[in-house]
Amino acid sequence: MMTALAEESGGTGTSRTALVVRGGWEGHHPVEATELFIPFLREHGYAVRVEESPQVYADAAVMRSTDLIVQSMTMSEITPEALKGLRAAIVAGTGLVGWHGGIADSYRNSSDYLQLIGGQFATHPSVAPEFAVEGEANNFLDYTVQFTELGRSHPLTLDLDDFELHTEQYWVLHDDLIDVLATTTHPAPHWHPWHRQVVSPVVWTRQWGDGRIVVATPGHSLDVLEHPSVRTIIERGMLWASRTASA
Repeated sequence: MMTALAEESGGTGTSRTALVVRGGWEGHHPVEATELFIPFLREHGYAVRVEESPQVYADAAVMRSTDLIVQSMTMSEITPEALKGLRAAIVAGTGLVGWHGGIADSYRNSSDYLQLIGGQFATHPSVAPEFAVEGEANNFLDYTVQFTELGRSHPLTLDLDDFELHTEQYWVLHDDLIDVLATTTHPAPHWHPWHRQVVSPVVWTRQWGDGRIVVATPGHSLDVLEHPSVRTIIERGMLWASRTASA
């Protein structure tokens, strides 16, 4: 049976185009992570094009024919021409979806990209000093993803319950033009310098021109992306963000 999201984004029998842009820091496994979702896209009627550089955004013809961008490009750099093309495509109705550092920690040298996304990775707090370990696991914490009132009725997160993760807990700097569907609360332990709890968005959407943007901050590793709730949010997000008839 066709889902409401599939109907809204054009149905499963239509021909749509998804552009997967991946690369940057290898610690976020951009190839393996995006490969998790490419079969889903093809099953839902997308012709999928994969690029290993954001420079494709500068190709106006490609961007005009792209209904959805799935980006996994942690850090890295983007040229002015590519960024201009990305912003223009989204204004014209192309959707953009990503997770973790592949969208919320991309192109640190570009304030215009930051404005487009509406939120930027700042840090992921560490475990207590007495439990410190070598490597990335030093930043793996148990935390709760809590849905907002909007998130409990939004098609991306409808019928999902709050859930627990053990991974990096992203602290995100953000503006007020994002629609926050889920949050997490950073505690204020004595080994860190802040003095009260901080609530940070975990899942948000953003309307930019005629385009829709979806950001999910979980996704450091493949096991996190395969968590049922995380995967559901990303897959629903790809359908919801795709160019709609009105765009």
